[in-house]
Formats: sequence, C-alpha cells, structure tokens
Amino acid sequence: MTKTERATYVQQRLGELYPNTPIPLDHKDPYTLLIAVLLSAQCTDVRVNQITPLLFARADTPEAMIKLSVEEIQDIIRPCGLSPMKSKGIFGLSRILLDQHGGKVPVDMKALEALPAVGHKTASVVMSQAFGVAAFPVDTHIHRLAQRWGLTSGKNVVQTERDLKRLFPESSWNALHLQIIFYGREHCSARGCDGTVCEICRALYPDRKRPKVTKKS
Repeated sequence: MTKTERATYVQQRLGELYPNTPIPLDHKDPYTLLIAVLLSAQCTDVRVNQITPLLFARADTPEAMIKLSVEEIQDIIRPCGLSPMKSKGIFGLSRILLDQHGGKVPVDMKALEALPAVGHKTASVVMSQAFGVAAFPVDTHIHRLAQRWGLTSGKNVVQTERDLKRLFPESSWNALHLQIIFYGREHCSARGCDGTVCEICRALYPDRKRPKVTKKS
C-alpha cells in the first residue's frame, strides 16, 4: 500500500469501528474541558474524571477558581500527578481569563497557548472538542500509532501532526483524533501491540514479521 492508501484504509476502518466519538473527559463547558485536558497530562482520563467532580464542586468557573488558593487546588488534584505545576496553571489561567478574556475561554489558538500550563496539544483539544474548530491534537499514543501505520516519519509530535493533516481531509480531523485514541487504547496499546498484532497493523503490513520500533516524541 502507498501512504495515501493506508490513510484511506485507516479512516474507513476507524469510521466503521467508532461511528460516534464521545469526548472521554467529563465536562460541561469550554472552561471545565480546558481544566480537564490540562489535568490529563501524564494522567489517565479515568483518573481525571474521578477528580474533576471534586474540583468543580468547589469551583467550575474562573471566578470561583481564583477564590481558592493554589494550595487548595493542589490538594484536590494531587492524584492526577504534577499537581504543583497544574495547580499554578489552573489558578493562573483562570486569572488571565478574567483579566483579558471576560471570563471566557478564547476561541483562538494563540490565546489558548499563551495561557499558563496550556501547550499546543491542550489548545488543539479545546479548539476541536469545545468549539468544533478543525484541529488534529497529537499525543504520544497517536504519535505511536501513526508510526506503526506508516503515516509519518515519526521524528516528533509536531511532524506527526503536520503529516496527518496532509493525509486526511480537514473535515475528518476532529473525529479521527478521538477514533485513533479509542483504537489505540482498545487494540493497539504500547504493550498490547508491537505493530504486528492488531487488526489495522496486520491489514496495513501483512508481511511485517518484526516489531515496529517507534521513535519517542
């Protein structure tokens, strides 16, 4: 298969497997999604969904969040890991949203990336899942699968995002981002598949005998 043929197969098969793509992080609006995505860094969605109800019961708006201290936020979110950095980020971005954006999450990539503790991937998730703006957030899991499927040279997540955006139509980006994540968790995990085990890996590379060594982002 050519790279384009592989991309076409991946899009078609994932569409069959996951016709619906619910957002795995529980939230009620762009602000609570932003906080949940920030908390998900190096943490599972399951754990985040256990912690956010506790946090949002105390503060689910920027106004309420800055009434808490950084230490109070940190105590609540500690099970998510990286709590010192994340708590400062949550407090800081809440203050900036109030001071510079009228208390609203901006529908603007650069403005999101300028917020404390919000990187390109987090901003991309918010743009795509909160506002429906076409984006292709790439985390380490998508980076790994894109390499296994021969869709990218795999140098880093920046290159992977660029390659995937070239291969797939813009209208499919938001759904594909989630579909790849779902598939990776269920069928092509870091330990559960080495590029030779799961359905899509075998379909794309039926003659692959050795494990696909992926480059870390």
